[in-house]
Amino acid sequence: MIDPDRLLRQIQTVLSINSENPPGSELALSRYIAKDMRSLGLSVRTYAYAPKRPNVVAVLKGTAPRRQAAAGSVLITPHFDTVPIGENWTRDPLGQEIVGNRIYGRGASDDKGNTAVCMEVMRSLIEDKIKLKHDLIFAATVDEETGSHYGIIPLLERRVLRPGYAVILDSDECHAIVAQKGLIHCRVKIFGKKAHGAYNWLGSNAIETASRVIARLKKVRFPYKRHALLVGPTVNIGTITGGDKVNMVADFCEFSVDLRFLPGTTGGEVLKILRGIIRRETIRFKVQVDDLQRPYEIAAGHPLVKAYLNEARAMHIRADRKGSEGATVMTFFQKHRIPAFATGFGASGTAHTTDEYARIPTLVKGAKLLERFLIRFDREGR
Repeated sequence: MIDPDRLLRQIQTVLSINSENPPGSELALSRYIAKDMRSLGLSVRTYAYAPKRPNVVAVLKGTAPRRQAAAGSVLITPHFDTVPIGENWTRDPLGQEIVGNRIYGRGASDDKGNTAVCMEVMRSLIEDKIKLKHDLIFAATVDEETGSHYGIIPLLERRVLRPGYAVILDSDECHAIVAQKGLIHCRVKIFGKKAHGAYNWLGSNAIETASRVIARLKKVRFPYKRHALLVGPTVNIGTITGGDKVNMVADFCEFSVDLRFLPGTTGGEVLKILRGIIRRETIRFKVQVDDLQRPYEIAAGHPLVKAYLNEARAMHIRADRKGSEGATVMTFFQKHRIPAFATGFGASGTAHTTDEYARIPTLVKGAKLLERFLIRFDREGR
């Protein structure tokens, strides 16, 4: 049985251990999670793909024959790194302060609250001697906030994780995230020609060229198929730098672009349009892609999603199918043909903010929902 007091103590402990990324200081919290899971008698292993940044994988083995138990396994996976704490907090970001029904701290909603929920669910299932037919895998991962290059991606690529189904615990308010946009993060480099600022006609100003490219880019309408759960494509210019001195014609300018696109569109199509826009102003440029993630969507009627929403309905919890404008690690599962959706129990709009918090009743309710859903899906969902 989910113990609300024990869950709250777990959340407080997890919040008190700094795991900011960057710089990528997850070691202390990784050790704590692994020790806690080992205390339950689970099979626990850690996998590090960068120094002192171990992911934790704990397995509650099912009672079915080994091949069947593994094939039908369910993965529950939060991440336990956080964005940097930042300045101007009015609450101690590592102090687990409780005010009313809120608990404050960096990661309370994203994603340490969800991590603690998963840990409590594993403990509750074992203490209640629940016998699942299929394996339940708990993977607490690092590096989500900077691309998952040392977290869920290598765990999947190296086949450490081979679940039948996956539930990503990295959202809020109990909703089921069944679709999300793709993203491209890239840097556009514009090249010009130096000259004295007083004789600027002798040069080619890369900053001015970049400004015209940006103006065109902000006006373009990327083609897309309308989606019931997602708004249209978006373009954001995140950074810009260039030039050497006020009285010199800049021969270089670089700006970074965040492009979000919908299911039905490919990253290659978006990049082709981007390059076409730039060529209307200059042929002297380079586009460097730093990250490209495909859009993702799972069928609304998939048994995994239906089991979750049916259990929420049975518990009188409002949980709707939602789309995500941002990115979760959900997208990485499609390459491996693993059905996945995301949910979570943080407070909407507080992730990455100063004085981040989560609502304690929602975390408790979420833990009960997650446990009952896992039992339901194990028995009748497939």
